[in-house]
Amino acid sequence: MEQVAFIVWRESVEALLVVGILYTWLRASPEGRKGMPWLWGGVAAGLGLAVLLALVLLGISSWLSDTGQEWFQAIMAFAACALVVQMVYWMRCHGRGLKRELEQGASQDVASNNWWGLLVLVAIAVAREGSETVVFLYGTIMAGVAEGSGAMLALAGALGFVAALISFWLLQAGGRLITWRRFFKLTEILLLLLASALLISGADHLISLGVLPTLVDPVWDSSWLLDTSGDLGKVLADFAGYRAYPCLSQLILWLAYWLTVYLLLRRADASSGTVRAASASARA
Repeated sequence: MEQVAFIVWRESVEALLVVGILYTWLRASPEGRKGMPWLWGGVAAGLGLAVLLALVLLGISSWLSDTGQEWFQAIMAFAACALVVQMVYWMRCHGRGLKRELEQGASQDVASNNWWGLLVLVAIAVAREGSETVVFLYGTIMAGVAEGSGAMLALAGALGFVAALISFWLLQAGGRLITWRRFFKLTEILLLLLASALLISGADHLISLGVLPTLVDPVWDSSWLLDTSGDLGKVLADFAGYRAYPCLSQLILWLAYWLTVYLLLRRADASSGTVRAASASARA
């Protein structure tokens, strides 16, 4: 449940950021205010696309056999893991210039009176966050990382969205304690940890299918120190992929994941630094 609330909270804040930037920019001029209906139309279209994706995933899942379900759950866990890493990488590269990029795109649409372009811009932005949320939630729930009844998971999602509204208001209000920079840094770490849990859950499915060999099983037994049936152990298992009895193939995947993340984030930081230097040079 905690994972569901966290995912909805994080993705909703990011979607609210995109909509909030465009909303504020459009309200600043009489010409821009004409685009308000198109802004909300884009939001509705983006949400509709995300709902459609959810229905497609549920439909595919219902047609599969038990073995097919196992394969599908593994694939969705890996897909959710990959999307998390891609999202963190994209935000590292574009986060600083996100406001400028959105406003430039909207400015071009307003200048040419292309309101459909504005609608598509907003729809793509919202659909991106919504589809990521759908895939994350589906992968998390199907991989067994998040547990609970349908009603409880829905409640967790609703609480996550309410928390997102409150968080967005606090972040917009500004302050030393909560800033956008700190928000993205903290949630970036939590998202990457959750992605590692999804990766290990996907590996569990492949091992049960006999596709992924265990190599050495187990490598160690740390249940005496931290058992996954306990409160802290379960949180680490759900949020970071901790296993008290890990096999060697799981450890190799886990280490390869963090090495890949480290290299990607270094590349993103280098790319972002180059863009900032070029922008500063152009202004000078």
